[in-house]
Amino acid sequence: MRVYRISTDESSPFYATRSGDRYLRCQGNPFGGFTETSQEVTPIQFHAPVDPVVVFAIGVNYREHAVEMNQPIPDFPVVTMKSISSVIGNGADIELPRFLRSDSVDFEAELAILIGRRCKNVRPEQALDYVAGYTVANDVSARDWQKIYSGGQWCKGKGFDTFCPLGPVLVTPDEIADPGNLAIRSELNGEVFQNSNTRDLIFSVAQLISFLSGSATLLPGTLILTGTPPGVGSARKPPVYLAAGDVVSVEIESIGRLTNPVVEEIA
Repeated sequence: MRVYRISTDESSPFYATRSGDRYLRCQGNPFGGFTETSQEVTPIQFHAPVDPVVVFAIGVNYREHAVEMNQPIPDFPVVTMKSISSVIGNGADIELPRFLRSDSVDFEAELAILIGRRCKNVRPEQALDYVAGYTVANDVSARDWQKIYSGGQWCKGKGFDTFCPLGPVLVTPDEIADPGNLAIRSELNGEVFQNSNTRDLIFSVAQLISFLSGSATLLPGTLILTGTPPGVGSARKPPVYLAAGDVVSVEIESIGRLTNPVVEEIA
């Protein structure tokens, strides 16, 4: 099933499916399953399709991206985190930080995984059973705050408000035959920057879930961003960073296209 998280006039966000040009309200949630109703609704706003309890982000997880960044292939997943307040939906503005200024804001096309039930010490061969759905993510990153100003950790540079666009849709696992074989790309102002496939992942979706659940409980609502392929702006010569007025899109095969305009933060 493909579900959107929307709101109508004065309503709290709820889930709906799309049938042609019509949206039909859904009962349920990603953790207990969805049931489509016959109630037609008119979306006023599209929200991020998930409301995560925590966001993990995996670095250096595409072989070709490791090469372009002059990084060795890691022996274990490189894990950082993003604030849940960084989550926005399709069409919402990415804000360039101005109170804590960054002039090196980059984009990263990523496949995102939503954990659907509590899991701990999960073996890779069982790991996909814990997935509630997949969506498209943009792991927006302030490279200066990631690499220079934050003491060697990446959380600040990846956790500013609006730095985790998600959507537009959550796709349940029955519609994704193999998360390890999906075309993934990003565009900046219509120009293709990243164009790859999740076949290039160093650590698979199942391996990531197994690793993150090792001796640590993953709660329902945990979101995992699985890493970005080559072609990011910071790897260009000269680097290409986001500027006010830009439009950045991320598209993943069988899931959808996420598009966000870029503005300056009003500090």
